[in-house]
Amino acid sequence: MKDKLKLWKEHPTWEQAEKAWDSGAHSAEKEHPIKRLTSLPSMPGITEETAQGLKWKSLKWMIGKDHDRKILKSFLKHPIKYGWAWLKSIVKKKSFKRDGDFFLYGVDSVEEFSQLIQDNHSIFVIGFSYCHKPFECPSGRFTPDCIHDSENPVCRQCFIGKAVNALPETNVIPLFIPTIHYIGGQIFDIVHGNPGKRVLFIITACELTLEMFGDWGNMVDIKGLGVRLDGRICNTMKAFELSENGIKPGLTVVLDDTQKRIMELIRKRANNNVGEFRIQNTEFRSRDK
Repeated sequence: MKDKLKLWKEHPTWEQAEKAWDSGAHSAEKEHPIKRLTSLPSMPGITEETAQGLKWKSLKWMIGKDHDRKILKSFLKHPIKYGWAWLKSIVKKKSFKRDGDFFLYGVDSVEEFSQLIQDNHSIFVIGFSYCHKPFECPSGRFTPDCIHDSENPVCRQCFIGKAVNALPETNVIPLFIPTIHYIGGQIFDIVHGNPGKRVLFIITACELTLEMFGDWGNMVDIKGLGVRLDGRICNTMKAFELSENGIKPGLTVVLDDTQKRIMELIRKRANNNVGEFRIQNTEFRSRDK
């Protein structure tokens, strides 16, 4: 990846690094503006019809669309453990607790997660749904790729680019999520590849996805936050199915206040990492394509 994430490292404090990033983003917007939502649509997170039987719909989707059987093969590595954990989760009315746009899985509060994330021995997975990549994304939208180049004017205006550039180097895995089976397979690989290590996550997704697949995260016993997206979200099964096949003409966004909350959590991880504010090519980060 060479040294594309140099910018955050160059500044002695988090405040200075973030100010420099935001200043560059403002300049990039003036010179090379990207398409944005002009207003947030007023629409429910999940339609009433779609909300009926979501746990069953989730199970049907995960099994029926597991074309390469990666989810099944991963499940069969510990079938009793995973099966029991999944059953314990599905009997609950909700697989999560909620704090604003944060859906809490396996933790009781954001404060609890904030403490956990400061343990540099844990594996921190941060995943971004492809649907809030800019239309002009140089890596393409419906892909697991992201160049997050601070010198690219599109990346500089993208919240994903900002967040990834701010990440520390230790035990951090950024993922860019085209489908639910992709992130499910990645999580299984990370858990199985790091026995004895706690896996923590922050993942952005539409409310429908966060509702449908929370039981699967609980099954693997990972702790973290799902971040609710706004904008042109998928709130029906038809829209979700189209999105899972790369058909997403609308743009979703992480709201400004929610962005600040995410950046504060990244900061806590970074500040506990001896001042390191960038990701390097380590065995724990995903490969750049």
